[in-house]
Amino acid sequence: MSNNSVEHSFLKSALTLDNPFLSTENFMTWLEEKKTNVNHKITPIKFSEMSNWGFNETTGNLEHDSGKFFSIEGINVKTNWGTVKEWSQPIINQPEIGFLGIITKKIDGVLYFLMQAKIEPGNINAVQLSPTLQATKSNYTQVHQGNTPLYLEYFLDDREDVTVLLDQLQSEQGARFLKKRNRNIIIEVTSNIEVKEDFCWLTLGQIKELLTFDNVINMDTRTVISGIPYGDLNTLQEIGITNQSDFLSSELDTYNSLHNIETVISWITKHKAFAELEVNQIPLNSISDWTKDDESIYHKDHKYFSVIAVKAEIGNREVHSWTQPLVKSAQEGVIAFIIKKINGVVHFLVQAKLESGNFDIIELAPTVQCLTGNYRKGENDYEVEFLDYVLNPEAKNATVRYSAFQSEEGGRFFEEQNKNMIIEVGDDFDVNVPDKYIWMTLNQIKTFIKFNNYLNIQSRSLLSAINFV
Repeated sequence: MSNNSVEHSFLKSALTLDNPFLSTENFMTWLEEKKTNVNHKITPIKFSEMSNWGFNETTGNLEHDSGKFFSIEGINVKTNWGTVKEWSQPIINQPEIGFLGIITKKIDGVLYFLMQAKIEPGNINAVQLSPTLQATKSNYTQVHQGNTPLYLEYFLDDREDVTVLLDQLQSEQGARFLKKRNRNIIIEVTSNIEVKEDFCWLTLGQIKELLTFDNVINMDTRTVISGIPYGDLNTLQEIGITNQSDFLSSELDTYNSLHNIETVISWITKHKAFAELEVNQIPLNSISDWTKDDESIYHKDHKYFSVIAVKAEIGNREVHSWTQPLVKSAQEGVIAFIIKKINGVVHFLVQAKLESGNFDIIELAPTVQCLTGNYRKGENDYEVEFLDYVLNPEAKNATVRYSAFQSEEGGRFFEEQNKNMIIEVGDDFDVNVPDKYIWMTLNQIKTFIKFNNYLNIQSRSLLSAINFV
């Protein structure tokens, strides 16, 4: 299948809201039924009540008996970036690469996505829409001695009825994971495929429509669909589209960007060359400013996040009952892109951001990203650039183009949600911006998202919500 054909299929699906199999309205009823019909109970417990998990007697690291899944360890960080030059913290160490995979199939000329209603122990509303396959390597190699994840065979086997449409390694939260990546993959299946319990077919347009609701589409779905390519302006003519939204123009226009791609590459390279990031793994029991009792590991000022333990009972999972640690945020965060029309095309104000767990020091982040610490003025460790536009857009003559709460991944984070926003500014907003920021079109951003370790997960979460309808 040619690239043009793939891009046409994705764009057509993104512009399709009508679904004869399951309307968006009926989907919401279906999702609520899944929540009601599955027995699920998540109970915070003491660390001493966990099964198959324990603190290493020497290091204090929180580990699974198998040595698999993940561990909670300590790191010491030194950097020349920002105002805080050194700190230590707990971090999730999960070196294995997991699968985040979506099966698609053309039905009556439209590409449909096979999505799963999935309950994770940390989900804020129990059930959210996840990819067809969402599994760590420990899961799909059955370290937990449970059932094999459904549809795994379509992603592992070299099958004649499968075509790979997208295949990328993408990073997880750099402030919480140590160099963690997952394989984001979309495949197309041409043979008949059974739609199993808790799965449904949706168009890409429906998924994007559902992203206007709070906490319906999970983080793993968002990261996978964020990388979808839609081609260039020729794609519109080839599929017969005459009207296009501002966002679609920014996605397809390759001519009217403020900076050419070589300038953007040089800007990123300069910051990676300047930035120093020294991360040393240290025993969890030797990190400074953090305290552990039998209920949590927490910062002395109760900032940032804590680590807790839960017992999960979920009736339709490969294993029905288990215990595990989860990371609990101190409060909600905000994630926002500021956008502005430049040369007639919407540009996004992108930030070069260093985080302790980044694979390659710097990743491209939203204009404003406040996940940890208290972002309110006077209560943070440092001033956040452009924060006023997010907290009070009306006072800045800015227009909110998108706003919804979206959850972080419920398999590792406990009921964490962040306000996701896209805010448009006008002519009074200066095109000249601080050195750690740059204007990019959606088309340029998509150029970098194809490659590993460029776009951080917060920026991908926001990009997934951009709707062309």
